[in-house]
Amino acid sequence: MSSWKSLLLRIGDKCPEYSSSSEFKDHIETCYGALRRELEHSSNDILPFLLQCAEQLPHKIPLYGTVVGLLNLEDEDFVKTIVENTQTSFQEALDSGNCDRIRILMRFLTVLMCSKVLQPASLVVVFETLLSSAATTVDEEKGNPSWQACADFYVTCILSCLPWGGAELMEQVPEEIERVMVGIEAYLSIRRHTSDSGLSFFEDDEPGGDLVEKDFLEDLWERIQVLSSNGWKVESVPRPHLSFEAQLVAGKSHEFGPISCPEQPDPPSTISAVAYGKQKHEAELKYPQRTRRLNIFPASKTEDLQPIDRFVVEEYLLDVLLFLNGCRKECASFMVGLPVPFRYEYLMAETIFSQLLLLPQPPFRPIYYTLVIMDLCKALPGAFPAVVAGAVRALFDKIADLDMECRTRLILWFSHHLSNFQFIWPWEEWAYVLDLPNWAPQRVFVQEVLEREVRLSYWDKIKQSIENAPALEELLPPKGGPNFKYSVEDGGERTEQHAISAEISNKVKGRQTAHEIISLIEENIYPAHGLEITLSVVVQTLLDIGSKSFTHLITVLERYGQVIAKICPDQDKQVMLIAEVSSYWKNNAQMTSIAIDRMMGYRLISNLAIVRWVFSPENIGQFHISDRPWEILRNAVSKTYNRITDLRKEISSLKKGVISAEEAASKAKAALEAAESKLTLVEGEPVLGENPARLKSLKTQAEKAKEEEVSIHDSLQAKEALLARALDENEVLFLSLYKNFSNVLVERLPDASRAGTLQALKSIHGDSMAVDLEESSTMEVDDENGRPKKSQPNGSKATNIYNVGEKEQWCLSTLGYVKAFSRQYASESNSTRPSFWLLVGISLLTP
Repeated sequence: MSSWKSLLLRIGDKCPEYSSSSEFKDHIETCYGALRRELEHSSNDILPFLLQCAEQLPHKIPLYGTVVGLLNLEDEDFVKTIVENTQTSFQEALDSGNCDRIRILMRFLTVLMCSKVLQPASLVVVFETLLSSAATTVDEEKGNPSWQACADFYVTCILSCLPWGGAELMEQVPEEIERVMVGIEAYLSIRRHTSDSGLSFFEDDEPGGDLVEKDFLEDLWERIQVLSSNGWKVESVPRPHLSFEAQLVAGKSHEFGPISCPEQPDPPSTISAVAYGKQKHEAELKYPQRTRRLNIFPASKTEDLQPIDRFVVEEYLLDVLLFLNGCRKECASFMVGLPVPFRYEYLMAETIFSQLLLLPQPPFRPIYYTLVIMDLCKALPGAFPAVVAGAVRALFDKIADLDMECRTRLILWFSHHLSNFQFIWPWEEWAYVLDLPNWAPQRVFVQEVLEREVRLSYWDKIKQSIENAPALEELLPPKGGPNFKYSVEDGGERTEQHAISAEISNKVKGRQTAHEIISLIEENIYPAHGLEITLSVVVQTLLDIGSKSFTHLITVLERYGQVIAKICPDQDKQVMLIAEVSSYWKNNAQMTSIAIDRMMGYRLISNLAIVRWVFSPENIGQFHISDRPWEILRNAVSKTYNRITDLRKEISSLKKGVISAEEAASKAKAALEAAESKLTLVEGEPVLGENPARLKSLKTQAEKAKEEEVSIHDSLQAKEALLARALDENEVLFLSLYKNFSNVLVERLPDASRAGTLQALKSIHGDSMAVDLEESSTMEVDDENGRPKKSQPNGSKATNIYNVGEKEQWCLSTLGYVKAFSRQYASESNSTRPSFWLLVGISLLTP
């Protein structure tokens, strides 16, 4: 890498490139000097690389802005090109709805204004353009209020620029910026307050609580108001341009070209809640709220932070997570080295957990956040592990109120996290869960974490990890292996069914074909023993042969899947098949899930059969005490949904291919026609057409291009047919899913007069929790192990009683999963009208 590139990338970091100096002024002077020397020869390389650095390392934007300001003194034309390129990129981002690019480029423009590169009036024009578009969007007569998400995003971008340049704007163009602030206040008065009730982390967020009263934009506006009253002083935003102010004022301030906001879709032609809701959902998908705050720790942990500093540090952390998602170690390194003068470990933990648990889906796969947390624990061994431990304890204390989807993610993260640290955890603190009923969420949480740990290690290792709380062995999954009904190893009684199983096993091991096995079943086994015994013996035997490893299972299914398909051709028999798989692997939830998933992949089991089995009586009773049936259901729905997603991607790619093929065919045809119409001289006589060899080549090319066009068209039609079929299957799946949810809930939910909300449902049986959650939420986690100073390590029966009844907990858990499935697949259920309306009916039962 060129030295100037390295200096640009590492500016602001403690690194060898800057001789380990930590002074921003030294870094800027060094970087500027290197760029100035290279400007004459490498300006075409410097410009895009500089803009790329500013966009993808946005927490360093004040440093890049100051460097550009100094370059403006050296080469005004070069910097003018930077401004023009930024304007082009900004307009493209607006047109495409690239939220992250819009937000970051606006911050860059603000910093360029601070460095005297951009005229303040030009920045105000950008603000007013976005504000005008936002106001028009939410206007009932002129706009389309269902697209308020876009309008809110534009106003959020304006407000989020002010910590970086509010002081300069108030100093240089006070009347103009005051006009913008008045316009924002007017916008806030006409927009609709947004509610995140369906996306909140906890079910018990009270409507009167501070977090629910203000939505994200209203909260940001309040923080900006406090910042304004404090004279626009922000500790978390470096202001390196002030060190060069005497030089920068001599530079020429450039104008920013005009921009325009894209038009929003027209309002629905038919005014209805459904049409409005669909457009609102579409807008929220395109312009999502970036984060939702998860307040894990008491305010005392961040009370030294000004309100705006919390927002700025969150922006830094989210930007690093966004742009360095493929470089986990670099990500952790930048997260611990933000340009702020105060400690922020607690805020960093809250921000990461808020992204990990973000609903309906986290921005990146959960494994990414697992790796980042792990690397942060290693980068800050004296501070961050204790903070993470404190976060786990705080979330565990409120696990009964945590959203079911968040609960599942927390279980998966925590078990994986512990596997990277020798499974060390003070389990004795949670040993009291054994005194709780088996449906208590805290007990279920510990049980599921231990089960997931066994998957990541082995049973004896996990038993050893809980030696400080040996009684918790009761919550470990069974140690035994497969539950083979027809085993002869234990010297048990041998029946005719055992003999049949042994015969099938010998034939499989003798490499007999699936057709030969089917013949044996049809001629000898089925006529003599009937369907139930035949299915049980064949499935159990094949599973036992494939039980040694995942590879063995795949081999058996590939070679003898036809046997299973022959025995189980319809949904009723597939439900029996799933029951046999569950029985064989009753001691191993992971292998049950894997086997059923693979069978669905080979189309031996339908998704509808899985839904029916999950809602069978033996599984319904586990809904509130085990994740086992839910994991299988999640996999089935996810597999169906992913197939639709993959087909849509393939169709999108094929459509682009069709356009290219049509263009290629058109060009080849035009070239052939031009050659055929061209006059050439042959033996002194004019002849129509080029020489025969060239004409033959052009004809071949034209024919191939046409064949390619037809081939891609055929592929597109085939994929579109598959998509139509997949969508029909998806609609039937969701209808079946919600019909089953409706049936089991109607049977068990209490009368609406007794419980109209989830909180009321909790109180039917008694007090929700005797645990003093308020006290535990104000825990102190300052000691080296992150243990709470105010709570007893081992808990006690007297203070840890879960008084929600089993029936009520079953309803709470099942309703929680209804919400989780509905939220995750909202786009598909919206297109599935019958199931969507049924979902609406069920949703009325929840707050």
